[in-house]
Amino acid sequence: MDLDALKEAAIEATTRALRQKFDIPPDEDSEEWEEEYRRQFAALKQRHGDVKLAPARPAPAATEAKWPELTGTPEQLRWAATIRAERLREIPNEAMRTWLGRTWTRAKVWVDTRDVPTPVLLQRLQPQYAEYRKQAAAQAQARAAEEQAKAAALAAHQQRLREAGITPEGLVELIDASERADPAPLQAKIADITVEHRHLRVFETADPNVLLVKEKHGPLNSEYGIESDDGLIADLKLFAQTPG
Repeated sequence: MDLDALKEAAIEATTRALRQKFDIPPDEDSEEWEEEYRRQFAALKQRHGDVKLAPARPAPAATEAKWPELTGTPEQLRWAATIRAERLREIPNEAMRTWLGRTWTRAKVWVDTRDVPTPVLLQRLQPQYAEYRKQAAAQAQARAAEEQAKAAALAAHQQRLREAGITPEGLVELIDASERADPAPLQAKIADITVEHRHLRVFETADPNVLLVKEKHGPLNSEYGIESDDGLIADLKLFAQTPG
């Protein structure tokens, strides 16, 4: 008997033995399961004599999807990765294959279902998969509705700017035409404006009669104060409103 066959036989013998001992068999992650497995493995090895190492089973092709790492005992992990790769190759439905590969992350479930024919397994999983699809569709619908709401808010904001005649170029012209004032300690930012090679950030200051402008014009940076104007402030705040 080769090593792989011996391990499979030990797993099956362990499962049978624990089902006879306990009403609810211990989980394969438990010490009871590991202890019983070692006992069954030793007994089978003694019964069948020398163990021959089987050739390593080929790893999944590099082009296959990268699935989440499996969790479980070392023995479970030894088998589950290969079982999963072979099983998923038998599923033609890409959506279901992706769902199964991403949600079945416990090695135990792959080992426990290794002898179930793929069509039978897919039939058993159909209700769970249908629920997943339902939830995924609902989430997609919610995201679409959210995007539509954002788009509507943006359109409404742009419409208000058009009605008020507010443009980035117009705001920069108003700032350039404003009377200069001595800078004061800055407070909250009012607006952020970009026009061609100019980037202006406009701030309120500790002086209610002064706004502070920090400007980047190409590689140059400058900072200057301008006289505050209620109309300019209102236009800047409307321009800076975040839709939605």
